[in-house]
Amino acid sequence: MTFPIFSNKYGGRALLNAEDIVGYRRRLGRHPDVPNLQGVLLCLERGLPRRLRWKIPVQGVGSMNGDLYGVRKTKNRVAVMTNFGGGSPMVVELAEEFAVMGAKRLVLMTWGGALQPDMKAGDIVVCDRAIRDDGASHHYLSPEKYISASGELVECLVQAIQDRGGQCSVGTTWTTDAPYRETVEEVRQYQAEGVKTVEMESAGLFTVGQVRGVAAASVVVIMDSLADLRWQVPERLDAIQRSLEIAYSAAIDVLAA
Repeated sequence: MTFPIFSNKYGGRALLNAEDIVGYRRRLGRHPDVPNLQGVLLCLERGLPRRLRWKIPVQGVGSMNGDLYGVRKTKNRVAVMTNFGGGSPMVVELAEEFAVMGAKRLVLMTWGGALQPDMKAGDIVVCDRAIRDDGASHHYLSPEKYISASGELVECLVQAIQDRGGQCSVGTTWTTDAPYRETVEEVRQYQAEGVKTVEMESAGLFTVGQVRGVAAASVVVIMDSLADLRWQVPERLDAIQRSLEIAYSAAIDVLAA
């Protein structure tokens, strides 16, 4: 059996659209208070907006499958979405809704596993493309191995991270829906291809970006490693937390530009 199962999947008319959900939320008076939204950071580190509010003040502006914060210095034109669980299907759903709400730039900040042996916990990777080993992206675009991020947004994120004293690299990520089915054979193959990280969201975000005409990119902070064909985790999280804070502030400034 091949995907899509239904042969006319891509030409069919969807019965429910993000426009419908956003409109329904507005009619109920439950829509987040972000009338001039231009960019959103989807942040998997859920405590970060409140932990860094002394440096980057935020305010709660509503909820939609998670908590949405407006960045005060941007007058809520930039928002941070957190506490939404993660995974490509949820990111796809949120990205569609944010596009309908007016966002023109979407950045994902997530943790990931290293595939290359020279990478360590706390390393930052700005992803310029993703391997589509998720399911959600294949409901939007015909099967291809890769989906690309916005090149301009990638360049801006790299520069912003470096301006804050962070070190980062650019590379391919492997997006999978099944973290407990990352096999030895797959890791060996992707190592040989130079793929840097594995995570669960980027391919979905890049796909919505392409379909909706929205600039999308992702930043992966290395949390653990599969490079030696076994799961390895650091003893301390200091380097990871520092990198998350750098990536967070860099992404917000890029989205506000």
